Amino acid sequence: MKKIAVVGPIPRDHIVTHQGDLIQKWGCVTHPVIALSVLAGNDLEIIPVSHVRHVDKDNVAEVFKGYKGINLQHVTSDNDQGDIISLRFVDQNNRFERQTGFMDPIVPVDMTNLLDCDAFVFIPISDYEISLDTLKYLKKKSKGTIIFDAHGPTTACLVNGERQRKFWIDRDQWLPFIDVLKMNLEEAHASWFKKEYESEDFSSEELERDAIRKFADHCLSLGVKCVYVTLDSRGCLTYFKKRGKTIEELVPSIKVDKVVDTTGCGDSFAGGLSYGLVTDPKNYKVAALYANAFGALRTQGKTFEVFKSLEETNKIIANGHV
Repeated sequence: MKKIAVVGPIPRDHIVTHQGDLIQKWGCVTHPVIALSVLAGNDLEIIPVSHVRHVDKDNVAEVFKGYKGINLQHVTSDNDQGDIISLRFVDQNNRFERQTGFMDPIVPVDMTNLLDCDAFVFIPISDYEISLDTLKYLKKKSKGTIIFDAHGPTTACLVNGERQRKFWIDRDQWLPFIDVLKMNLEEAHASWFKKEYESEDFSSEELERDAIRKFADHCLSLGVKCVYVTLDSRGCLTYFKKRGKTIEELVPSIKVDKVVDTTGCGDSFAGGLSYGLVTDPKNYKVAALYANAFGALRTQGKTFEVFKSLEETNKIIANGHV
């Protein structure tokens, strides 16, 4: 049986959607874990790795109750710390964020009994939640694929609780220990920076296609095997090496008729990547298809009932539409 560890916070989210609806739920790690369980819980062991507060531990466990294949032994509350997040969407993709609770970082000792996992999905939402030593430890000790979401290192939490985008200045210290790097356009912009800026240079928040390609080339040159840059409703750009040459593929999105809530789409996308890559290693396009499907399904409601079985998900991928 394949084993996938999903590593990051399980924040208590207070969300106001772009339609004005209030949603309160547990976020981040919960999305890919439950999506993977619904997809293939009988054939996967899915292991959330997270730190939560004492008061929240039983409630978090209740969220996963009834789902198959989930091992909760690595959701711990030893330091009584966990994330609490408020999100207010201004449209379906952009939001204001504030954080009032903070998970203590995931460190190597948290991973010592998980070295036999086939994949590690790291989905930090802030820059302190995953230590670089943890990735170094896994790269040395495990053969599992390390999938890393750049949302964490490109997001800072200020002393007033505001969450703001920041440059990933120490990026090149991390890249040699990442197998698959996933990010959106805004995070790509924060990861490919100039040596010096003029004031007017800060007006843009997205990279041009050529710049994305150069950024991907840089990542691949430092050991990353595949780079995914999501383009919202357009799909995702996929970069990998083939016979020494960088291949760029645009994998189209799964179309949806209506977007209800986009919270957790990126996290779900990363979970889809892990399923594709443990099922068919190095088939980066197939992994992107599952990732796009997980992300599209996440938009379809406020609960975890949006996720589908493997048979239903494969039909959605074949049709290109939810």
